[in-house]
Amino acid sequence: MAYIQLKINMVAKHAQALGDMLSGNGAQAVTFVDAKDTPVYEPKPGEIILWADTQVIGLFDANDDMQAIIDRLAKAKILLDEFIYVLDPLEDKDWEREWMDNFHAMQFGERLWICPSWREIPNPDAVNVMLDPGLAFGTGTHATTALCLRWLDGLELTNKRVLDFGCGSGILGIAALKLGALDLLGIDIDPQALQATRENAERNAVADQLTVTLPPAAPDYQADIVLANILAAPLRELRTIISGYCISQGQIVLSGILVEQAQGIADLYSQDFIIDEIVTDGDWARISGTKR
Repeated sequence: MAYIQLKINMVAKHAQALGDMLSGNGAQAVTFVDAKDTPVYEPKPGEIILWADTQVIGLFDANDDMQAIIDRLAKAKILLDEFIYVLDPLEDKDWEREWMDNFHAMQFGERLWICPSWREIPNPDAVNVMLDPGLAFGTGTHATTALCLRWLDGLELTNKRVLDFGCGSGILGIAALKLGALDLLGIDIDPQALQATRENAERNAVADQLTVTLPPAAPDYQADIVLANILAAPLRELRTIISGYCISQGQIVLSGILVEQAQGIADLYSQDFIIDEIVTDGDWARISGTKR
């Protein structure tokens, strides 16, 4: 199926209203993009944060009458009489196949590989995690995930209990199980993430070592290793809960943190942990430590 994108720049306070108008005129998806390359991070749950100058993009069927849609939009008070817009046709492709073709096996550290379930394993003797991200975040391509995977590869995990706080696709926890961990508790606020984690655990033959749950959950679970690749704001707000899952002398890894946020998070968690040197990858940071 062929599509066309209608792109309109808009001040932030009217961007959501324009998005609603695009949806009302048949847009199959609406995306908000920073028009001035100014990043915005960490919206609260249910909150939409828009940039000072936002490009609103509506995705339409290529057979839609775009001139009629533009004429209707032109009557909106939030738009100028001669508002500027761009129409971009999208090539008709099998987008899922396109994505799959560009997702390759990746190595993290000495032992660990993350392998798409539809590709051949490059090194059968390695620790191979077969992954289909499906409905949830986490493939290893993002720096925050890669930082955590390299950290896990450097640990001795035999018979360790692991908690993955914000498990997403399950990539971190399943990697820990494949590296020798005893069992895994995965927690996420998104039921689809729990489904993806279960499916990936089954694909890797470790489902019998896995429990997944929505929060609040398992307050008595005590882990040797706590993984939390989320964002700085929930890491701050949930510090006592996350730290409380880790046993004395256990280890923690935190990511999803921008470099400029890292020292503040490290200082906060130093109340409970002896913090290692902060490790960075591009704009992102990893914090790890040992429970006091």
